[in-house]
Amino acid sequence: MRIMGVDPGLTRCGIGIIDSGGGRKISMVDVEVARTKPELAPHYRLLMIWNEIEHAITFYKPDVLAVERVFAQENVRSVTGTAQVVGIVMLAAAKSGLPLGMHTPSEVKAAVTGSGRAEKAQVQMMVQRILQLAEPPRPRDAADALAIAICHAWRGGAVHKDDADRSQHGGAGMLPRAEGEDLTPAQRMWANAERLSRRHGAVEPKRQ
Repeated sequence: MRIMGVDPGLTRCGIGIIDSGGGRKISMVDVEVARTKPELAPHYRLLMIWNEIEHAITFYKPDVLAVERVFAQENVRSVTGTAQVVGIVMLAAAKSGLPLGMHTPSEVKAAVTGSGRAEKAQVQMMVQRILQLAEPPRPRDAADALAIAICHAWRGGAVHKDDADRSQHGGAGMLPRAEGEDLTPAQRMWANAERLSRRHGAVEPKRQ
């Protein structure tokens, strides 16, 4: 399965593509960062990001899109721009007939590091190790996009384009499974870390 992970941002939008062969078999295909200048009008910035996402879908032909879920924060301007980019990704998935996965920041951190409260540097280091790269992906938006794709690959279970995204409603029922013979040790660690991070209410600030 080819997964395209998107780290949404209005100034920098990370786009990471990986191939997953099941279990922990993952390899990087490519990663890039779409950039826009703050002095441009917001609708033109969104159009530039849309074009980059559309190009990536057309060129790499992913089987699924995965994007980081947005949380409300003190910086309303930042979260508004990020949410607008998430909307673009959702629209791109629908337009292309692709399934869409949405993951919280703590889910992504727990999937790649084992801790839902890991620092950015830890995520970069683990993405480098998981994908067997010569150096950590830079900038951090590139590493985050790959981490989102890895998180989706390790979440487990088949994904279909008609599946409803019920995780937006929250609740304990939306937590990843922590038990089952089909789960790898890494998946169990991630599930337990996600439960712990949600109990502590960890929310990572998001930049514009």
